[in-house]
Formats: sequence, C-alpha cells, structure tokens
Amino acid sequence: MNSFHTIVTSVQENKRISPDQALILFKEADLLTLGSLANQRRFDLHPEKRVTYVVDRNINYTNICMSGCRFCAFYETPGLQSPGYVLSRQELADKIQETLDLGGTQILLQGGMHPDLELDFYVDMLEFIRDNFDIHIHGFSPPEIDFLAGKSNLSVTETLQTLQKAGLASIPGGGAEILCDEVRKKVSPNKCMSDAWLDVMRRAHNLGMRSSATMMFGHLEKDRHIVEHMDRIRNLQDETGGFTAFIPWTFQPGNTKITVKKKTSAEYLKVLALARIFLDNIDNVQASWVTQGDKIAQTALFFGANDMGSTMIEENVVASAGVDFMLPESELKRLISTAGFEPRQRDCYYNRV
Repeated sequence: MNSFHTIVTSVQENKRISPDQALILFKEADLLTLGSLANQRRFDLHPEKRVTYVVDRNINYTNICMSGCRFCAFYETPGLQSPGYVLSRQELADKIQETLDLGGTQILLQGGMHPDLELDFYVDMLEFIRDNFDIHIHGFSPPEIDFLAGKSNLSVTETLQTLQKAGLASIPGGGAEILCDEVRKKVSPNKCMSDAWLDVMRRAHNLGMRSSATMMFGHLEKDRHIVEHMDRIRNLQDETGGFTAFIPWTFQPGNTKITVKKKTSAEYLKVLALARIFLDNIDNVQASWVTQGDKIAQTALFFGANDMGSTMIEENVVASAGVDFMLPESELKRLISTAGFEPRQRDCYYNRV
C-alpha cells in the first residue's frame, strides 16, 4: 500500500493519503510529478480557471512582544529603551481609511504578546473600528489569544466571545510555525505549544468564526514535521470545517537568531504541492508572493495554489527579515491573467466581491 506508484495512483484517483504515504511522496517524487498531482487536485476542487485575491492591509497594532521568537526580526522587547510602539487611534484610523480608499474589504490585525495591554484595550480597539468603519476585522493569532486569555484569567472561549462581541470576525492562522512541540521549543519556546494553538482554533470554529491556517517552514524542522503539521491541521478540519485556506511560506533568516540556508523556490513549490495533495478537506491553498516574489507565486498557480492572497497594502514582519516584495492590485491581477487565469477579488470567506 505504501509503494511510491501505489501512492501516486491513489492521489490520481482523489483518494486520501496517510501521513506515512505523504512523507514517501514528498521524499521520492520529483518536483514536476508533485506539481502535476497537485495541479490535478486543484482543478478537481476548482474546475474554473479563476484565481482569487483579497485587498487588505496588515496592521501591526504593536511591535512589543514578550515571546522572543528566534525567527522573528520584527518584535521589540518591553523596556524603557525599547523603540516599541502601540498605534494611536488616529494612526489606526488613517491606516483603515487608506485601505478602504484603495478598495480594501478587510484588515489583518496582529501585534505581539504585550505585557501591559489588558483585555479592555483590545475590546476598545475593536469597538472603535467596528463603530467607525465598514470593514471586516480578521485579527489576533492563536498565540495572542492564548496569551490574553491567561493574562485575563479567562478561558479561551470566554476571551474569544468577548472579542467577537466587540467586532472580531475571523482569525488568521499566524503563530503556527510548525505544529510539533519538539520544533516549537527550539524556535519559539515562550509561545503556546501545538495543542494550545489548535485548541484556540477549535474553540473559535465552535463559535462560528472561520480562520486560515499557516505553516512557516525552512528553519529547524525535518520533513516528517512538515507532514505532522499538515496532519494536525487536516484532523482539526475534519472535526470543525472551520479553516478557509492553508498558507505555507518559507522562513526568512535575515536579521533573525536562526542561521540556516534559505529554502529554494523549488523546495517551496514541493511543500506547496504536497499541501494541496494532502489537505483534501481545505478548499483553498494560497501562494506566498510576499516571501517568494511575483514569478514563483505565478508558478505556484500550477503547483496547487488557487489563491494569490492579499495585496498587502502594508506588511512589516517579513519585511523586517529583509524581504520586501510589494505588489499593487493591478500587478497582482496582471500576474494572474498572464498565467492564463481570471483574477477575482474575494472577501475573507472567499465570496466574490
């Protein structure tokens, strides 16, 4: 059952493959074979030649964070000498208004594990946005929510309910890195572990909130950890059905505390293709032009991706690691069109705008 050719046949017949089979496929298949299998599965799920994208902005409401993740070049530690910030209401309003003026439909609101911001700060910020702007709030990764719940002496569900009532609509999949604790303990030891990350998502889904799922690879993980991560995401999706999309992206080592050789574009495409093959219960797989640039993101459309993600009017975290690809909406649409697809603007739930 686990011979390479048997596994390939199973994929071609749209059968679910096991984690062991996925690992064999990943290790033994060449790039073009994986790409062809992923492309077939992509068109089985989305037979129309359309590629979606969203117009939004990443707003980092603070860069102060206690986590101290070794892979992050963006955060500032708390302290009197720190160049850290917390956005004022006026700064926040200006960023949101500019997003709306550019045709944006949502903001991605993320910060860090700030030791001095209480739950009331988050509620007030959400209510300010909700009461003054007609925009979807996609915000607060599971580590932020887990940290805030512990700090507030509330359960994760109570914390989510409070944020949801104030205006939070959906949750980004950030802070996942690799959902395997032996890796997390090396790269982000102060952040919630794998079970806690998954539990935040489970509870959010049970409250009717949707979320994305991400994977940052290319640091201290092994191939088996990549498959384990995908398996945990797939299992939770079987349980809740709450994930809208999966977004794998490569670790950017610049200005970080992890010294590794940067993953090649071919290695990125192999992981992307495996994700499309293995995650048979997640509708959408997103290309990461932010880390790969426009040409590889365009190529990713033939390796299983059906979504180009966000125009990212603003992005700070990856840029802090020395990678600064930026694409306006017109260029994103051009890339999709010249690859032979029809560009379609979407909202957070993959409905057409």
